[in-house]
Amino acid sequence: MKNVKSRKSQSKSVSAFAEALNYIPGGVNSPVRAFGGVDRKPLFIAKAKGSKIYDIDGNVYIDYVGSWGPMILGHAHPAVVKAIQNAAKKGASFGAPTLAETKLAKKICLSFPSIKKVRLVSSGTEAVMTAIRLARAYSHKDLIIKMAGCYHGHSDALLVAAGSGAAEHAVPSSAGVPPAVANLTIVIPYNDLEAAKKAFQTHKDKIAAIVVEPIAANMGVVPPNEGYLQTLRNLCDNEKAMLIFDEVITGFRVALGGAQELYGIKADITCLGKIIGGGLPLAAVGGRAQIMDMLAPIGPVYQAGTLSGNPIATAAANATLDILSKGDCYKKLEAKTSMLAEGLKNAAKKQNVPIIINRVGSLLSCFFTNRPVCNFEDVKTTNIRQFKAFFTEMLKQGIYIAPSAYEAMFLSLAHSKQDIEKTVESAQKSFQNLRKFS
Repeated sequence: MKNVKSRKSQSKSVSAFAEALNYIPGGVNSPVRAFGGVDRKPLFIAKAKGSKIYDIDGNVYIDYVGSWGPMILGHAHPAVVKAIQNAAKKGASFGAPTLAETKLAKKICLSFPSIKKVRLVSSGTEAVMTAIRLARAYSHKDLIIKMAGCYHGHSDALLVAAGSGAAEHAVPSSAGVPPAVANLTIVIPYNDLEAAKKAFQTHKDKIAAIVVEPIAANMGVVPPNEGYLQTLRNLCDNEKAMLIFDEVITGFRVALGGAQELYGIKADITCLGKIIGGGLPLAAVGGRAQIMDMLAPIGPVYQAGTLSGNPIATAAANATLDILSKGDCYKKLEAKTSMLAEGLKNAAKKQNVPIIINRVGSLLSCFFTNRPVCNFEDVKTTNIRQFKAFFTEMLKQGIYIAPSAYEAMFLSLAHSKQDIEKTVESAQKSFQNLRKFS
């Protein structure tokens, strides 16, 4: 690892971004990559291996973004690379069934007891969009409840923000989303059971489903309060609504069976992504057989995708899940992440910087506040200026965390004790420079 003094400039990344702006909207193909949340220009990455990423200027960083979650084994894991290479030699896509699709579907069903059948798709957005369509068709109702701060992809029904009060219809949070579509979604606070109950009372017999991240991870990491998920389960059962768990991030991340294994709650429909693709575009929606059998070609709910379950992605997926299902992978991840969380907490305490660390398994967030963070409103009250300064200081020292105060840190099996010690040491130095942003 290069020290601060020997680090190279990022001039090549600056030039690359300037050129990209001429051909790509905003210079990036997904908004958060633009580094707008930290008031900087983005890094352009040349390669990655294990726990490290390398920018085009030759700088090396310990990576806690992990492609926003998929790289739980670390970058370029030999078994995954070999599987991809072997599959690519045989052809990239056939538009026809393969044995690898069934093999992967079986692994998913065995890992999640709530999933009896699964449909492979190419992105988390597509998975949640399909889940909502299924829930509406199965329940014969139209309204969806989602939680403020939970991101479920960029389909119209979910790009919405809360209205003027709890249990009110939502308003579009993106241009191009018709108000008529937004009106079919109700936005309430995460971890607020009274708001959920009120929504069902206000919209009696009209709610098709609740869609929720069982562990919120798109506003930073916010765990569910005790009893929260079970009460949502009970509400859905009582009101004949579907409970949709968006486990695109948590599936195979916090446990082999995701948050459902961790908390002992079964969803009606589960959305998976990120890790199940082994770093390639692949996601899935699964649930009870009678729900899933509503999908075409045997049911009336239409969904299709040319590249769904393509052989290269399924090869990477099968190789990744084979490794995660053996040995003590999750115990190792728990130990590594616990070590990092405690190290960050102690480093901040030494420098009198107030932080709250929320962690579940190998997911964690460092919030600059001295108050508990339980929902999106709490997140918005944290010190974003301090986070931006912290991000910049850590980057200078070769630590790459998400360029947004509203994202998680992801650990992988490739992160070593030395990586974590270096990260904590860098954090302590960074905390020293934050007091002027308090």
